[in-house]
Amino acid sequence: MSEPAPIVFVVDDEPSVRRAIKRLIESEGLRVELFGSAQEFLQGSRPDAPSCLVLDIKLPGISGLDFQRQLADCGIRIPIIFITGHGDIPMTVRAMKAGAVEFLTKPFRDRDLEDAIQLALERDRTRRHDESEIAVLKERFDSLTPRETEIFRLVVTGRPNKQIAAELGTSEITIKVHRASVMRKMQAEYLADLVRMAGRLHLPVGQLSSSGTSSSRSVG
Repeated sequence: MSEPAPIVFVVDDEPSVRRAIKRLIESEGLRVELFGSAQEFLQGSRPDAPSCLVLDIKLPGISGLDFQRQLADCGIRIPIIFITGHGDIPMTVRAMKAGAVEFLTKPFRDRDLEDAIQLALERDRTRRHDESEIAVLKERFDSLTPRETEIFRLVVTGRPNKQIAAELGTSEITIKVHRASVMRKMQAEYLADLVRMAGRLHLPVGQLSSSGTSSSRSVG
């Protein structure tokens, strides 16, 4: 499937600034939607596509920096490019520490905004790709039986089959069968693949649920 067309959202309370940015963005062949306030942006729909937000610092009702925090609190993970006519170092530091892609002071060069938008869209593509991969891994992990889940958690610690069998009170051949099933369901070719998957899923590994006791640690 082809990737949905990326979109750039612009939130600025000055109509002339919005229009100028819109012309610039569209000249790069990108979709753009304009909003005069943070509230308008929240009330609008956000297509399921790579996107970024060009956000003015001074907005009616709420500052851009406070809106950045509000979006994070709401779980809206969209890369933000700040623009302002009244920036200072503390403001820039706060924005960048909170994850902003860029902080541009008006009047800024067209090329600087274009470069920032491309960087922000690439960052969002990467996030979307990672989240899609993790969703697939979760689906595979959820297909494991409770026993396979226990074995998965122990296998990725590097324990040999014989030791796992002793800890679970079963035979080594049984562990081999379950281990092969885990590898097949998780679509892992090597142990290193399972370890990487456990890390991406942030699983507590080496921990038994009911059949025994073992130490617990995190992978990744």
